[in-house]
Amino acid sequence: MKKIFIIEDDEEITGLLKFNLKQQGYVVVSATDGHEALSRLQEEKPDLILLDIMLPEVDGYDICRTLRSWDNFKKTPIIMLTAKSEEFDVVLGLELGADDYVIKPFSVRELLSRIKAQLRRTEGPPEDILPQEAQNKDTTLEVGEIRLKTAEYQVFVRKKQVNLTHKEFELLKILMSNKGRVLKRDLLLEKIWGYDTDIDTRTVDVHIRFLRQKIEEDPANPRYIKTTRGVGYFIETNY
Repeated sequence: MKKIFIIEDDEEITGLLKFNLKQQGYVVVSATDGHEALSRLQEEKPDLILLDIMLPEVDGYDICRTLRSWDNFKKTPIIMLTAKSEEFDVVLGLELGADDYVIKPFSVRELLSRIKAQLRRTEGPPEDILPQEAQNKDTTLEVGEIRLKTAEYQVFVRKKQVNLTHKEFELLKILMSNKGRVLKRDLLLEKIWGYDTDIDTRTVDVHIRFLRQKIEEDPANPRYIKTTRGVGYFIETNY
């Protein structure tokens, strides 16, 4: 059975999460502060971590940063639970290595869907996203001054390497593999995050905005990643 580690100082939220997760067949362990969590994580070896941001002693950002520096936790899914809805707070968590975030108060049903999706993504290598995507794992994708090397997991913009998070890389990859084609937010959620239910698509918008900040010369007037209002995003083909 999959094990989930909850790091949350609110007893009511922890109790609610434990009840619902156990109902789904998960093994659940928890900690109420950062020091306790960091001292137990190596022993518990969870399959996924639910991490509150506002914690006593050591906050969620520092815990996330620490975990991503440990070799055996570099790929463990981390979903942040946060009462902070400001974009800066969300983006900071994602940039530090969190895989997803849920804003309090949250729907338990939606959180369970996100957990299932993250666990599915760890069970094996991601499938090819769309038929147009190249099958060769050593493919180099190029659009304008952007060069993406799939095997090396590297992205170069104007000949300079750009550091992207895992989700940012996958998002750019699917857009470049289908340049000129508008990809709906729901499709991106399904293919990049594994979500197969009707949930909040702001996750895509946040990642797109941060991705633009890294690859566009003028993120407010993007040259590459374009928006089709009310639908989704595409990579421009005319330069």
